[in-house]
This record gives sequence, C-alpha cells and structure tokens, in this order.
Amino acid sequence: MRDLHSHIAAALVEAAALSADNTPVAIDLQGFNSAEILLLIGIGGITFTGSNKIEFKLTHSDDDVTYDPVEIGDVLGLASVGSGGIIKALTSAHAAAAAYRIGYKGGRRYLKLLADFSGTHGAGTPIGMAVLKGHPENGPVANAA
Repeated sequence: MRDLHSHIAAALVEAAALSADNTPVAIDLQGFNSAEILLLIGIGGITFTGSNKIEFKLTHSDDDVTYDPVEIGDVLGLASVGSGGIIKALTSAHAAAAAYRIGYKGGRRYLKLLADFSGTHGAGTPIGMAVLKGHPENGPVANAA
C-alpha cells in the first residue's frame, strides 16, 4: 500500500447543519502544488427548488484581499462552472447523503468556499466542506492528529 498520508494536508472550511450562508475562511495553499475541494452534504433540510437552493461558490486570490470566481479552466471534474464560481448547486430534492470532489488547478494562493443559501430554509442541511492540499514542496507533511 502506498503512503498518501505523508503527502497531503487537510483544511476545514465548514462542518455544521447550516440554514444560512457560512462565513468563508481563507485557505492558504502556500507550500502545496495541488488542491481538491470536498463537499460532504447530508440529507437536505428542505426540498430544494430553483428558488430555495444552496449554491457552492469557489473563489480564489493571489493576495487574500481581492477574490475572483473560479472559471472552468481553474477546476477539474466539472462540465461547467456557474456564474460567480458556482461549482455545485442543490436545486432539487437531496434525499441521501453524498460526497463530491472538485479539483483545483487555478494556480492562485488562496481559496474561499461559500455555501450561498437562497430562499427559505427552516431546517438546516448538514454540510461538511474541506480542502485537501497535495504535492507539498517540503514533505513529508506533519501529522495533524
């Protein structure tokens, strides 16, 4: 078995039952040459529609001040990116928990991931968001546990 553990670092973005927008944290990719965005979404707290929805928006920055939405050339594993950097949208029933992964190849130092809620969300939806940073410039990566 090969060792992945020594070659990645994890950065938590959010882990909660949300019914409103999260406050995105800046994920610093300095010292790493790749990143994978993980979305772990539980059963929807509501039945999502075109107006009662959650859109996951990914932005990136060189200076942690000015953030721009990612475009299709900045990500892997998606057929398209929506306006404002939408990498995943929940607009219909989400009756089972699911995990999604999106590769980032944009080349900027900082990432932010927003769970953008629209409409009425009376009950929270369990959401976990994390970034796996890979291909470290200096390895092995120290244990986080």
